[in-house]
Amino acid sequence: MGIEEKLPAGFLLTTVEAVAGYMRKSSVWPATFGLACCAIEMMAVGTPDYDIARFGMERFSATPRQADLMIVAGRVSQKMAPVVRQVYDQMPEPKWVISMGVCASSGGMFNNYAIVQGVDHIIPVDVYLPGCPPRPEMLLNAILVLHDQIQHSKLGVNRVKAARAAEAAALAATPTSLMAPTHDHLAHVGALVAPAGKNLLA
Repeated sequence: MGIEEKLPAGFLLTTVEAVAGYMRKSSVWPATFGLACCAIEMMAVGTPDYDIARFGMERFSATPRQADLMIVAGRVSQKMAPVVRQVYDQMPEPKWVISMGVCASSGGMFNNYAIVQGVDHIIPVDVYLPGCPPRPEMLLNAILVLHDQIQHSKLGVNRVKAARAAEAAALAATPTSLMAPTHDHLAHVGALVAPAGKNLLA
């Protein structure tokens, strides 16, 4: 019983941001960017069982200049990190990132010098997807969450300001290698007295 009831047929009241958000979320093209075993699950969403084509996303672009979604599927090595950033920089605005799996999100089980402890130290991340590896259904759910973010995203200077703030916060984050330990690796040894963990932040 709103004002739409009083208007002639053919009129629709909305905002430019709402229309642009709807169009953008319905035409997302992912970049072909599989790094490890999570990429197998990412490939599975393109099969008829999961059918990512329902969202108009079946075209995985072979060039970053024709993609607006990077799905970082797998662990990111220190040697691969500059390549990830270069591909991200070559993608046109607006662009989004899904960090797929625990290795991309936090380094996972690879807590060593060779693996980046979270891809958000290199590029800003919009949606974190847990799991090792996450199921294709979980990736579809992450895409729906991203669609909701895209639908309600701002336009113009508001989006630029939000993107810059998100990237600045990600790059300023404390690396997990400098965080305080959460458990003692020698606690399971019965007779031995485990040394106290060293707080690297103190």
